[in-house]
Amino acid sequence: MQTKTRSIAALVVTALALAACAPMAMFASSSGSGYAGKRSDWGTFVSSREVNALCISPKLRFLIWEFEGHFGKKVIMNSGYRDGQHNSAAGGADNSYHTKCMAADFYIPGVDKRQLIAFAMQTGSVGGLGCYPGKSFIHVDVRDRPRGYNRPVTFSGC
Repeated sequence: MQTKTRSIAALVVTALALAACAPMAMFASSSGSGYAGKRSDWGTFVSSREVNALCISPKLRFLIWEFEGHFGKKVIMNSGYRDGQHNSAAGGADNSYHTKCMAADFYIPGVDKRQLIAFAMQTGSVGGLGCYPGKSFIHVDVRDRPRGYNRPVTFSGC
């Protein structure tokens, strides 16, 4: 009986999370010159044909929706899932969260990267945050934060 109650509670929590994130993300705009020529891959705009937006964990999908809902615009993903060969060619770490469907590099046209970083720092679902000098995109992943961390694990210039 306890297992059934827990299952029902988990479904209710999931439904509430979807109800909170998805509607705002659904109304996020993808109009303007920043989206010209970009294609959508499984509901996510991607910067090139090499970007794989199919393999996105549910937790990462919710995080992307949080960004889209907050800023009112769709993200454009520069990097999503990478197989081992692609990850190595991109200079990714051996244990990269990109190889686990748990990371995305993205930007939002018309939104300053500093605004994306500030939002990521206060968003509880961001486990890791990478900020690359001279690049317009950020890296987010949904790793579990180390015990006692009240902000994301940061690297690469954040």
